[in-house]
Amino acid sequence: MAVLDIRQRTGWLLLVVTVGHVLLISAQVTTERGVPLLEEATLGVFSRAQGLASSAVGGVQSGWSSYLALQDVREQNARFVREMASLRVTLQRERALARQSRALRELLDLQAATEPATTAAEVIAGAASPEFRTVTINKGTGDGLASDMAVLVPAGVVGRLITPTGGASLVQLLIDRDAAAGALVERSRAQGIAVGTGTGFRLDLVPGTADIQIGDRVVTSGIEGIYPKGFLIGQIESFGRLGGEFVDVRVRPAVDFTAIETVLVVLDEPPDEGE
Repeated sequence: MAVLDIRQRTGWLLLVVTVGHVLLISAQVTTERGVPLLEEATLGVFSRAQGLASSAVGGVQSGWSSYLALQDVREQNARFVREMASLRVTLQRERALARQSRALRELLDLQAATEPATTAAEVIAGAASPEFRTVTINKGTGDGLASDMAVLVPAGVVGRLITPTGGASLVQLLIDRDAAAGALVERSRAQGIAVGTGTGFRLDLVPGTADIQIGDRVVTSGIEGIYPKGFLIGQIESFGRLGGEFVDVRVRPAVDFTAIETVLVVLDEPPDEGE
């Protein structure tokens, strides 16, 4: 065991002496540039170590810079998203105001062109049941309104007042199943009765000899004494014949009854058909 320890110590001593000898020789031997070999080797090792360290530091700095740039981009994107949402809300509000202004302008033009006296009112409620098609407006008997007064919009006929109160009135829409109005085909002057179907109109009692075509405009005739003559009801979209008579004449409404906001109520009674 002691012999083994002496051999190990001798081996290590020999290794140290050999390395020292090599280093001593390297210090004395010079390269072609006149630089000691040991110095050049040492410089090379340290240069490579410094390069690796610089690369590592540069990588860390680049990664940190990229992280900061990414955070900045994320903040900018979040800000842009908020600004875009705000702009969209503003745009919707501006469009709504523009539509309202256009609707009011058209209503004023209709009021100026309508011979009977009229008053404007706003729709404040609609019927809950599709079977009973009504809306409520914000004017009533306190504003001079009475039952069976006609209600109009620039697109055409809306309906008539059926239950006026002091500050509000119920309007029966012309598409209601219990509503009807005297009607005539504007082009040929053929007469009939426009009856509500819940979503549109059916043109009844059209003479078999009448001249009607798909696309013909149907307007009020004023014969029932409620609606002024000549206001648009809709257009004929289909019809059939049976035994020489017209059957199932369908009229597409001119008014979008789901988007009524402001209306005109006709205050004066329309003139009789014979006047």
